[in-house]
Amino acid sequence: MCQLLGMNCNAPTDVTFSFRGFAQRGGNTDHHADGWGIAFFEGEENGDKGLRHFVDHQSACSSPVAELISRYPIKSRNVISHIRKATQGRVALENCHPFVRELWGRYWVFAHNGDLRDFAPRLHGSFRPVGTTDSERAFCWIMQELAKSHADVPSIAELTLTLRELAARIAPFGTFNFLLSNGQALWAHASTKADSQRLYYVERRHPFAHATLCDEDVSINFADHTTASDRVAVVVSAPLTTNETWTAFEPGALRVFADGALVTA
Repeated sequence: MCQLLGMNCNAPTDVTFSFRGFAQRGGNTDHHADGWGIAFFEGEENGDKGLRHFVDHQSACSSPVAELISRYPIKSRNVISHIRKATQGRVALENCHPFVRELWGRYWVFAHNGDLRDFAPRLHGSFRPVGTTDSERAFCWIMQELAKSHADVPSIAELTLTLRELAARIAPFGTFNFLLSNGQALWAHASTKADSQRLYYVERRHPFAHATLCDEDVSINFADHTTASDRVAVVVSAPLTTNETWTAFEPGALRVFADGALVTA
């Protein structure tokens, strides 16, 4: 299975510390070596509509692009990253997550951990997969159904209701853990409680403390890099640090994070 990493903040923040440990799971400390990707929403002045999107079919632990990202402090309020262990679709750039589409004049970013069997919905709108993964097919269907359900960008609460219904229709086909963002919030869905396929989250806020990575001997004192008003939420497939309290998602849970905090469970 693949692994997911998401970050949601109330102020632009870099993800270099978390990504550094996460990338090691892409072929070094774990076996997710079939490509990786990351997307950053940017541009507070235009409602975080800008997007930087990087993918590579090389393993994250050895990719020069991943090395750049781990050292380049791109600041964003919503980030989604993915390291791939291929189950459907060959190892190729077009099959690397996260996937990106446009709807209602905004970018939407999606990454999936799991394996959907016999999920072959009819795609009759503007959203068609480029690659051959079950994940991109599910994303295209979600975008198609969102476009049918709403005339314009709905509120976070309305989107959550629609996404909860759509996720429940896909989950019976297999493991369907995903991250989704349009730059306004981060949605995270967990469909299983198996230890190797779960989602966890942590909320970081004042007073900030030290954290040590699980996958590298690297620590940080967040208090040296934050203000008292900063809030950061991180979602991941397996805890990234050894000395923070990570909360596991319940099976079937769709959680929403906005401004660095959990807003609904």
